Amino acid sequence: MSPVAGGGTAGGGTAGRGTPGATEGADVGPGVVRVTSSLRIPVSELQFRFSASGGPGGQNANKVATRVELRFDVARSPSLGPHQRSRLLEKLGSEVRVVADDERSQLRNRQLATERFCERIATALRVEKSRRPTRPTKGAKERRLADKRRLSERKRARRPDLDD
Repeated sequence: MSPVAGGGTAGGGTAGRGTPGATEGADVGPGVVRVTSSLRIPVSELQFRFSASGGPGGQNANKVATRVELRFDVARSPSLGPHQRSRLLEKLGSEVRVVADDERSQLRNRQLATERFCERIATALRVEKSRRPTRPTKGAKERRLADKRRLSERKRARRPDLDD
């Protein structure tokens, strides 16, 4: 599923027409990128830069600007709440930059860059649960000690008799 929200109709999007900030499925007004259930970022806050991609592709790689660089200014974004902003600034810095040049299509690279951007932001916003220290149960302690006794007995049985 594409992270870009907005009512899209088949063939009715503005993507690929050179419109700045336009993405697939965002044909009515500016599109919105859904990062998490509680965070949506307007595409107008994302800066896309296109350049020629190196590597294989022949004449297509030399002529078409298929490499996509996505930039997002965390410090100035009005879409972020204060806690989200401080967490992103701590984890990712003031600007998030994502590059995609995997595919030969600019549109596909743009989708990949947007997906990677969403993954990076969502991962940075995720709060890890702190580990709660636990104690072994009484049964677990008894099983561990019984195994130790069994192993000790097995090793003692291997020793040679020195009674001679």
